[in-house]
Amino acid sequence: MTRLYGGVETGGTWCVCAIGAGPEAIVREEQFPNSGPDETLDRITEFFRAGPTLDAIGIGSFGPVDVDPRSPTWGYVTTTPKKGWRHVAVAPVLRDRLGVPVAFDHDVAAAALGEYRWGAGDQAGALSYLTVGTGIGAGLLIDGTPWHGLIHPEVGHLRIPHDRDRDPFPGACPMHGDCWEGLASGPAIEQRWGMPGSELPDEHPAWELEAEYLALGILSIVCVFSPRRIVAGGGVMERSGLLEKVRARLRGLLGGYLENPLLGDEIDAFLVPPALGDRAGVLGAIALAEGARPR
Repeated sequence: MTRLYGGVETGGTWCVCAIGAGPEAIVREEQFPNSGPDETLDRITEFFRAGPTLDAIGIGSFGPVDVDPRSPTWGYVTTTPKKGWRHVAVAPVLRDRLGVPVAFDHDVAAAALGEYRWGAGDQAGALSYLTVGTGIGAGLLIDGTPWHGLIHPEVGHLRIPHDRDRDPFPGACPMHGDCWEGLASGPAIEQRWGMPGSELPDEHPAWELEAEYLALGILSIVCVFSPRRIVAGGGVMERSGLLEKVRARLRGLLGGYLENPLLGDEIDAFLVPPALGDRAGVLGAIALAEGARPR
């Protein structure tokens, strides 16, 4: 008998729930707006109570979140700027309501796990999943396990070089101004140029600047984490030609210092688009659920 798992991806705008055992074995799936925590948690609860019976549930949540199983606030959203969601219990509430084991992690870690298991990660021993959209985040996996230290990775708030003569924009991050997310996220593009990136033509100078900023941040991931592959997704990365620009600029920034074909002539196989699209997060949450332990 096939085991069934629940997956939940709570993003900044939408929540996705699914029941199944992988991309080709989804029994039910639903997407709805992520509004206040009470309404959203109620909708999630209703979805899973409708059945069928599950072995466990995995949750990939927007953050920051507390992923330390020893912490009294494990499973909470913590210092998020999203209104109404600061210090909200997510995993403990759903565990107690639904009576099944729950695994909990950052939403980008879940997406990384989905791509590792069933997508473009191709089960790389060291994998980074990068998302560039409303914010910037990255999940880091080692042998299929999300990497955590003191907290989960928050690469969107790296400090990258900001040439204010070339780009006087002060940054869009409400916490840090011109961190990586503040310079290169979707809201940063819109605030800098006065319109969403989706409305800017391919030849607009925004995209050369965006490629520069993205390559600078990815350079830090390469030098610190040394992944064997980076999967780059999110709404901003859907712009035609942007990934190619980022690859070219990354090679230039590396300057031949790190000698590996994947950082040179084979960079197309190193920095790759996602294979699961916007389903990576909820599918990764199902993969998280497979390893859930009672708590």
